[in-house]
Amino acid sequence: MSLFCHQFEVDFVQAAGVIIEYNPMHMGHVHLLREIRRLLGPDTAVVCAMSGDFVQRGDFAIVGRRARAGAAVQSGADLVLEVPLPWAVSSAERFADGGVQVLLGTGLVSHIAFGSECGDVGALREVALCLLSPELQEELRRGLTAGRSYAACRQKAAERLLGPEKAALLESPNNILGIEYCKSLLRRDSHVQPLTVPRVGAAHDEEDADGPIASASAIRALLRAGEREAALSRMAPAMRGAYKEEEAAGRAPVFRETCERAILARLRSMTEADFAALDEGREGLCNRLYDTSRTAVSVAEILEKAKTKRYAYARLRRMVLWAYLGLTPASFPAEVLYLRVLAANAVGRELLARMRKTAKVPVLTKPADVRLLGAEARELFELEARAADLYALAYPDLSAAVGGSVWREGPVIV
Repeated sequence: MSLFCHQFEVDFVQAAGVIIEYNPMHMGHVHLLREIRRLLGPDTAVVCAMSGDFVQRGDFAIVGRRARAGAAVQSGADLVLEVPLPWAVSSAERFADGGVQVLLGTGLVSHIAFGSECGDVGALREVALCLLSPELQEELRRGLTAGRSYAACRQKAAERLLGPEKAALLESPNNILGIEYCKSLLRRDSHVQPLTVPRVGAAHDEEDADGPIASASAIRALLRAGEREAALSRMAPAMRGAYKEEEAAGRAPVFRETCERAILARLRSMTEADFAALDEGREGLCNRLYDTSRTAVSVAEILEKAKTKRYAYARLRRMVLWAYLGLTPASFPAEVLYLRVLAANAVGRELLARMRKTAKVPVLTKPADVRLLGAEARELFELEARAADLYALAYPDLSAAVGGSVWREGPVIV
């Protein structure tokens, strides 16, 4: 064993996992990485589970997976693994569970860390336990029969069981994700511990970019408005550099609207049965999307006309994205089938070496290695490859949108 490896094995105490999108990475994200090492020790390794080219809100990532993963490693992460597409573009519950599966799949992490509005992991875990209880499920069923939204019904049910103060934690987006991480760990009877730190800077979806730390939503809004310099100044330094490189190559910024006609063409070519396959709850939402897609001339118009008090925009956006990518919820795998490496530094490479013994599912560092796996894993990887090719069609410079990138590109090594 080399001197480096020996030193690493002696000094390395634990690895913490983080579930991320970095769309794009800002200084609040850097703060979390620093806080992890302040709380767990400076030698703690950080493993990230990151969405690929599409994100949980049902949208295109503003810049591609490799650029974001590389920026993460340059900003304090050690290893970035991909949250597979079926989990990355799903509800908060499924997204969180996919990220947890990826991190548990390494066999290395002792903690899963995240930012939250409340900063109280005990309170978040208490809410998670409540949401998993039979009592809450019964309360929830009664509420849903009255025609209210799932989120509103869950909130009311939690208030009855926990009181308004604890239930109010379900009103904030980072708290919600933290609760979902705790739920996933509890369901899986995992010994991995949740760790939270108070979110700093702007709120999750706040588009006011005037504060010291702007949200990712605010940065995307600046880019959409053409305020490039203002947006760049609010990104983490490594993210800023990665973004500029992607921009110079014609691959950034990426907006859904660039693929508007392709998305509309896909929707108009779908049958009612095709739309029905997108409706997980069989609640008739597919009928509203089918009807509006026949006449609407923009995705925004489809979403506006299909929206009701019961259905959140994010759910509608995800269904439209599933249609564009050719995804159907019924075909989503139940479990993460492999760990795909997006980026690593020297510590990350040592983690990968250790994962040869600890990983619970295969680890892919070379795209061709997927051919050695089972049929379901190969199908998932091929789905990822097709989705990446469709993502590339939204590049500002179409000449940069050469297909097959997933099959050619390995991890970013920093």
